[in-house]
Amino acid sequence: MAIQLSFVIPAKNEEGSIETLYTEIVDVVRRLKKTYQVIFIDDGSTDSTFQVMRSLHKKDRNVHVIKFRGNLGKSAALQVGFDQAQGDVVFTMDADLQDNPKEIPNFLAKLDEGYDLVSGWKKRRHDPSVKVIPSRILNNFLTPKLTGVRLHDINCGFKAYRREVVKTLNLYGELYRFIPVFAQKQAFRVTEIPVDHRARQHGKSKFGWERNIKGFLDLLTIVFLTGYNRRPGHFFGTFGLSSFFAGFVIGVYITYLRLTTGGVAGRQPLLIFGILLMIVGIQLISTGLLAEMMLATRGKPDYTSSIETLLK
Repeated sequence: MAIQLSFVIPAKNEEGSIETLYTEIVDVVRRLKKTYQVIFIDDGSTDSTFQVMRSLHKKDRNVHVIKFRGNLGKSAALQVGFDQAQGDVVFTMDADLQDNPKEIPNFLAKLDEGYDLVSGWKKRRHDPSVKVIPSRILNNFLTPKLTGVRLHDINCGFKAYRREVVKTLNLYGELYRFIPVFAQKQAFRVTEIPVDHRARQHGKSKFGWERNIKGFLDLLTIVFLTGYNRRPGHFFGTFGLSSFFAGFVIGVYITYLRLTTGGVAGRQPLLIFGILLMIVGIQLISTGLLAEMMLATRGKPDYTSSIETLLK
């Protein structure tokens, strides 16, 4: 029987939450009379998170478990989960019970309106201000300004995707934060709905200031990738040709002075600068051509060598 709903859930040290989250998801899905699979990814847990996942797999063969040998990060966990997802609709959720599975029907109803990706919007967040404020600056202000994708909570972990959306993704670093940007730039229809955000019941937050620093750097990467992902030669070529042309004009000017006045005394620094601009221009154009060659041969990152256990 075809799978209708897939749930991709990365987790690290969430032994107290996994079983409750599974029970809540299954209760909702069974009321909806949908076929399902739940994919848990243990991202380097040091507690009994994997043991809990494995026991759920033994009880319910719709539960799949992936265990990394170490902590590879949320992007790697989501990418591997997306590769395994078979459902027509793919949900992502955090494993800390702050996402409420009762919202699942609301996501499905929004998808039925013709959208391809529905992101959750935590209007009322039950997180400390030290986590909320930097997140809002990065996700609610900088990201919409630089990418044009205007969501209130772009980094909310609770999302629903049509399968064709997740199969186009190529995640690494902190790029999981910007999945709606990738989707919208590929002409998928993206929207959001308010969701119930619950206070953490078990474990502790994985938040750290370094995540926001990495997130900002990845935001710059996103601006480049979404603007020039399919045409890096245009990006480097534009600057390269500008630099080469400026250097060429300087060279013509120096040549003119040489022919009309018979000397270029005092103009040597300008001549050197012009030559430098032409060299830099050629290098940038060459970089663009190399980027185009790499683009033509690139593939998805392969995380399979880091999987210690895969239960299907």
